[in-house]
Amino acid sequence: MKKIKFMALGSLCLILGLQSCQTTEDSAIVEEEALTKELSTELLEKLAQAQINTDDVKYVDFLLPDGSTTEMIEVEGDIYMTESQILNMKTTASENSRNYRTNNLVSQGKTITIIGYTGGGGYGLSSKERTALQWAVNNYNALSGVSISFQLTFGTNYSNKDMVVYHNPSQSGAGGSAGFPENGNPYKWVQIYGLDNYDTNVVEHVITHEIGHSVGFRHTDWFNRASCGQNVNEGAGSIGAIDLGGNSPETSVMLACFSSNEDGEFGVDDINGLQIMY
Repeated sequence: MKKIKFMALGSLCLILGLQSCQTTEDSAIVEEEALTKELSTELLEKLAQAQINTDDVKYVDFLLPDGSTTEMIEVEGDIYMTESQILNMKTTASENSRNYRTNNLVSQGKTITIIGYTGGGGYGLSSKERTALQWAVNNYNALSGVSISFQLTFGTNYSNKDMVVYHNPSQSGAGGSAGFPENGNPYKWVQIYGLDNYDTNVVEHVITHEIGHSVGFRHTDWFNRASCGQNVNEGAGSIGAIDLGGNSPETSVMLACFSSNEDGEFGVDDINGLQIMY
């Protein structure tokens, strides 16, 4: 953009002379610097804490009624604030009071066939794990205003099932793993492991959490994993981290890490998030 301006000004030099050309070039440089001025990290973080979209935030010359302009910051296309207004904003909710989903979801209205694997080799679910899976599925199916539902069976023939819940005997630690939806289908493979010493409610929590990922939930604290005592951003990446709102993070089943006293039940934000998603 600057090069184009200078090419045009080069032609003007031949007509108007060097002095007027230099003045015009200086103006062009000032204008270019104003257009490319970047917001500080502090300002962007303050906007994010207030749940304001930080995409395309920029400085602009805001026109006043007397024809003069003042520097303002444009957010979300039609909101204008000064630096001091942003820095002095009071935020009632932090980022970890939100629920988030991926870009891809399960097809609306889909009945998800889910099987609890009962085969051998250490891969089959224990009696406690089967009970926890039943409780988790019951909780999903009991939700009102949610279009997807689950059809649960137990057995070994999982080839035609949408989702398989099974035990991973070789994984260290305690927890579970899953993936995210693709092509309108939930992620198929839900593993749990190392939960023998936890009660059924905790196992229910872990299974509910992993099913949540399979239908599109991100971690509530994906941006810092604070529930794990960490400060690590998982990144939105191509899978996305779309804000679903909420203000009760401590009750969410979708926090990255769990405790030994989980009750296995949805938090209010989890329910609202599923109702928004489906």
